[in-house]
Amino acid sequence: MSTHPNRRSVLAVGTAATAAYLLPTGTAAAADRNTPASRPRPTKIPLSQNGWEIQNRTNHASTVLTRSVSGTGLRVDVRIGLPELLLLHIARRFHYEVQELRTGDLQGWSRIGRTPLTSPASNLSSGTALRIVPGARASGSYFPWQVERIRVIVADCAGAVRWGGDDAAADLSLYYLTAGPS
Repeated sequence: MSTHPNRRSVLAVGTAATAAYLLPTGTAAAADRNTPASRPRPTKIPLSQNGWEIQNRTNHASTVLTRSVSGTGLRVDVRIGLPELLLLHIARRFHYEVQELRTGDLQGWSRIGRTPLTSPASNLSSGTALRIVPGARASGSYFPWQVERIRVIVADCAGAVRWGGDDAAADLSLYYLTAGPS
């Protein structure tokens, strides 16, 4: 007689082991398999300062897409939907009423990097913010009449958009949504 196991004996042992695992004799074994630690956990996506989900990339499996700002010849990465509508409106009006925008004057989505999630600049990583003329971050970057026009443009958004120039740590280039998706 052969000492090697045959196919039937291997299947019988495998079936018995599977049945022993799937059909536990006590409730403790069933409870052990259903503990939160044993279930796969959904990955929690971090939120930017205004409550929108951070996006890791654009234009591929993302809600952040490259969009044209009409009348400017420029394109920018923004979150589609209401954020897109508001931010492109701000950029277009800025172009016509404050200062003509040129290549490099418009920045949308960017990776979160080391930006704190509590900072208004984190909104760039969710596609819900723009930098218009990124070099104009410091106070005094605009003439008084330009600041007045910026305030009018932002006020026309009925509180849905905030200008970084009005923040305690002023950033005159930053425009961002004030509320989350809900």
